[in-house]
Amino acid sequence: MNKQTRIEMFTRLRANNPHPTTELNFSSPFELLIAVLLSAQATDVGVNKATAKLFAVANTPQAMLDLGLEGVMEYTKTIGLYKTKSKHIIETCQTLLAKHGGEVPRTREELEALSGVGRKTANVVLNTAFGQPVMAVDTHIFRVSNRTGLAAGKNVREVEDKLMKNIPKEFLMDAHHWLILHGRYTCKAQKPQCQTCLINDLCDFGGKTVV
Repeated sequence: MNKQTRIEMFTRLRANNPHPTTELNFSSPFELLIAVLLSAQATDVGVNKATAKLFAVANTPQAMLDLGLEGVMEYTKTIGLYKTKSKHIIETCQTLLAKHGGEVPRTREELEALSGVGRKTANVVLNTAFGQPVMAVDTHIFRVSNRTGLAAGKNVREVEDKLMKNIPKEFLMDAHHWLILHGRYTCKAQKPQCQTCLINDLCDFGGKTVV
């Protein structure tokens, strides 16, 4: 996919959704961090249902610690891997209070030092909470990047590096959200909705359901 095609691709995505954002509900960087920690191998809808109740009683590191591990698990038990995730939440809150004054850090290195936080989670927080032009690659973005020819790669990091290089700078801030939403609702894994795709004519995918 050449540069002009990439510009056209994101111009269309932007025109269709000028102000994209995450479908996770949050009202602070801390709430976003916890929501993203819970979202691995879970749907945003399921996470939002759990966090609506959890954040109503605990939306700061100290309040979360006051609930304790058992208390947190009561709110997260509807989410897959909730025991491990709840443990990460407690440990992360302890670190936030001990090392960061209860605030969510703004660097990738400090975020990745938190329990349960990997590169993808750190990138989501940096982009969505702090407005940094970074790229969090999940399964949807990995699929869309490879299918379309935007950024082909064998692994997540390879795709992330190519996206950072290939996406025109004017689109980079919101590109994560456009691509994830496109993968979630249009460029689906099993049944891609090529007939309603905004970028069908720009895409390199060989298995298009329409020509």
